[in-house]
Amino acid sequence: MTEQTDNYLDNHYIHRSNWLRAAVLGANDGILSTASLAIGIAAATDIREPIVLATVAALVAGALSMAAGEYVSVSSQTDVEKADIEREKQELEEMPEIELLRLAEIYEKRGLKKQTALTVAKELSEHDVLAAHVRDELGINEMSQAKPIQAAFASGAAFSVGGVLPLVVTIFLPLKNMEYSLYFFAICFLIILGALAAKTGGSSVSKAIIRITFWGTIAMGLTAVVGYLFGVVV
Repeated sequence: MTEQTDNYLDNHYIHRSNWLRAAVLGANDGILSTASLAIGIAAATDIREPIVLATVAALVAGALSMAAGEYVSVSSQTDVEKADIEREKQELEEMPEIELLRLAEIYEKRGLKKQTALTVAKELSEHDVLAAHVRDELGINEMSQAKPIQAAFASGAAFSVGGVLPLVVTIFLPLKNMEYSLYFFAICFLIILGALAAKTGGSSVSKAIIRITFWGTIAMGLTAVVGYLFGVVV
C-alpha cells in the first residue's frame, strides 16, 4: 500500500515545479537571448567572426548570470523561510496553547468541525509540532521549499544547452540571410522546448507553443530592427 501511494504521489506534476521552472526559464533565455543578439549582429555585418564571437560571449555570460541570479534569488527565499521557521519555534516555546488553537483554526477553515479540527491539531502536534506549523501555518513543504543549488544548476545548464543551438547556426549556416536562418531555427528550438516543458508539466502544449512563439518573435524582431537601424558593417 505504501509503495502504491508513493508511486501515485510521484506522478503529480507539482513535484517537478522547482527544477522545471528554472530549467525552462534557462533554456528559453539561452535560445532567445543568444539568438536575438546574433540576429542583431547579423543584421549589421556580413562577416561571420563578429557574429560567432558575440554569440559565444552571450552564451558564457548568460549562463553564469542565470546561475548566479537564480542562486541569489532562491537563497533569499530560503533565508525568509528559515527566519519564519525560527520565529515559529520561538512562538511554540512561548505560547504553545495559542499556537495549538491557531493550528486548529486553520483546519476548521479548511472544512473540519471545530472539535475535529482541535483533535487533529493535537494529534499532529504530538507527532511533530514544528512540522505541522511549518507545513500548515507557513505553507512550507518539501515540494515548495526553495533549493538554491538545484535551481542554479538547472538554470545555468539549461541556458548553456539553449545557447549552444543558435551558436551552431552561426557557425555552420551560410552568411547570406543569416538573420532569417537564426530566426527560423530559434523558433523551431523554442517550439520544441515549449512542447517538452508543457508535456513534462502536464499543461497545454498548444498554449505553450503559441506563447513561446509569439514572445520569441517579438524579441528577435526588435533586435533585428536595432541591427538594421545601426546598419554598421563591422
